[in-house]
Amino acid sequence: MILARMARRVGWALVVIYGVTMVSFVLVHVLPGDPARMLVGPQASAADVARARELYGHGDSLRVQYLRFMRRLVHTGAGPTPEARKEREHRSCAALGPVHVDLGHSFHYRRPVVDLVATKLPRSLELALAALLVQLTLGLGLGITTAARRGSRWDELGAGLSLLGISAPTFLTGLALQYVLAHRLGVLPYDGLGKTPGEHLLSLVLPALTLGIYGSALYARLVRAELGAALAEDHVRTALAKGASRTRALVVHGLRTTLVPITTLAALDLGALVGGAVVTERLFRWPGMGQMAVESLLNRDGPVIVATVLVASTAVVLSTLVVDLVAPLLDPRIDRAPKNDA
Repeated sequence: MILARMARRVGWALVVIYGVTMVSFVLVHVLPGDPARMLVGPQASAADVARARELYGHGDSLRVQYLRFMRRLVHTGAGPTPEARKEREHRSCAALGPVHVDLGHSFHYRRPVVDLVATKLPRSLELALAALLVQLTLGLGLGITTAARRGSRWDELGAGLSLLGISAPTFLTGLALQYVLAHRLGVLPYDGLGKTPGEHLLSLVLPALTLGIYGSALYARLVRAELGAALAEDHVRTALAKGASRTRALVVHGLRTTLVPITTLAALDLGALVGGAVVTERLFRWPGMGQMAVESLLNRDGPVIVATVLVASTAVVLSTLVVDLVAPLLDPRIDRAPKNDA
């Protein structure tokens, strides 16, 4: 039963990724501009542009280009060695054993897109994990505090902070943090990656806080609402009747009921952040997928745009699959519920 459901989930996930990839590929290729001209430069002759168009297949129809892209996306073969990359079949491949991944060749960076993704994706994943840690820490703490003191000034203060955090644009929050922590206090660097491991960790704080403050407001509101409903549960009222404090009853007993929605939201947030936090990465010059996506859009770099969309959609889909696997373990009642999914 579980295996059949997961097989359906995986099948729908592949359909979603395929659909997103097809739409992004079509949209990128109908934009004005000549990719061959971008490859060889504005000063190149017409003959050089024609050779580049023939070499990379840009003169073919959109249908032929898309079918070639899908065929080359995941394939098998030997290599790619430095010599093989000079050949047409392997010039933009990356090998994972006998399996090759080919996302095309960047017009702007003049490098295989798989190399760019391999460089940028770990940075976005690093920032995503740090931001998610901040979101969970601040959000759960604020949500539990306000739920335990409903109707008090703490509850009103928490609601105000949540509303402020969710309403403030991330670029405004980032600029405020830069001004206070980097400019006024000088305890953190403005941006960049840093040259040493210590400097790198310090450089991670500001972008992680910027994303974390915004996301923590969602968790705080979710936890407050879920714990408020948990107060009406029999097991929580029993714990209170036995003398447990309101906070302990909420954390030990009530918080269990919030694990599934919190896990779902965290997985979706992680998947979205892995795809790139565009504004934050740009503001703090963090070399991740988001900053690369902005530069690619400005330079009409189609292969990189498609690859960014593919990575982002895959991250979100994989995160939802993980939630489907973990949710029955967190709440066994889910596995016993009627299955109506297609």
